[in-house]
Amino acid sequence: MKTQSKTVVFITGAFVGHNSWKNWKTYFENKGYNVIVPAWPHKDADPATLRKRQPDAALGQLNLAQLIAHFEKIVRELPEKPILIGHSLGGLITQILLQKNIAAAGIAVHSAPPKGVSPVSYAFLRSAWGAFGLFKPAKTTHLMSFKEWQWAFANGMTEAEQRASYEELAIPEARQVIRDGISDITKVDFDKKQQPLLFIAGTEDHFFSPKVNHDNYSRYKNSKSVTDYKVFEGINHGVLGLPTWQNQADYAFNWLNN
Repeated sequence: MKTQSKTVVFITGAFVGHNSWKNWKTYFENKGYNVIVPAWPHKDADPATLRKRQPDAALGQLNLAQLIAHFEKIVRELPEKPILIGHSLGGLITQILLQKNIAAAGIAVHSAPPKGVSPVSYAFLRSAWGAFGLFKPAKTTHLMSFKEWQWAFANGMTEAEQRASYEELAIPEARQVIRDGISDITKVDFDKKQQPLLFIAGTEDHFFSPKVNHDNYSRYKNSKSVTDYKVFEGINHGVLGLPTWQNQADYAFNWLNN
C-alpha cells in the first residue's frame, strides 16, 4: 500500500494524555512527515494537571459526537488529506473519519470496535466497568485508580513500570464518551469503498483483544478497499508507551510505504 500524503494526524484514545504519542511523533517527523497531535477538548494540558482537575466538570459535558466533530474539523482544515493513526477509541474515530473520505489512509492501533462488533469479555468488562459507572451520572468523569490501570493498560509490566506509566499518562475521562462507544454514533458501513485501513492488535490487550480487532477487520467486505490486519505477541493496551513501541511504528510506516 502506498500513499503520497506526508501529513499524519494522531488521534488519542480514552484515559490517556496526547503525550502518549511522543515516541511516534518523533519517529514520523524523522521520516519526513508533518505530524499533528491534537488534544481532546478540555484535555490540552499535561496529565498531572488534568488529574488535579478530577472531577472535571467541563470534560464531563463532552460526548462522543462532539469528539468526532472536533477531530473532523481539524482534518478538514488541512491542506491535504492526512494519514490518520488512532489508538483505542482513537482507532474507532479513525474508522469513522475514513468513511467520510477526508483521509488518505488509516491505522487503528488496538482499536475500540464500532457498533455491531462486540468487545464483551471478562477482561473488557473488568477494564471498562469503572469508567462506564452505570450507577453514576453520565455527565461526570472517571480517573482510573492505579489498580484499574495495572489491569487495563499495564498488565505484564513490573510494578515500577506500571507506576511510571500511570504517572506519565493517566488522566480523567468523560463517562458519556465511554457510554457512547456502544451507541449508534459508532456505526460504520462495512460495505462502503474506502481508503486503506490497517488494524494492529496485541495478544495481551485486556481492553480490545486480537479477536475483537480481527472481527472488526473481517467485517469489511468491499473488494476494492485495502484492509489489513497484524497482531503482535506479548503487547498490552499500553502499546504506545512500551519499550517495544518501535516495532509497531516500523510496521505502520512500512505498510504505508510498501
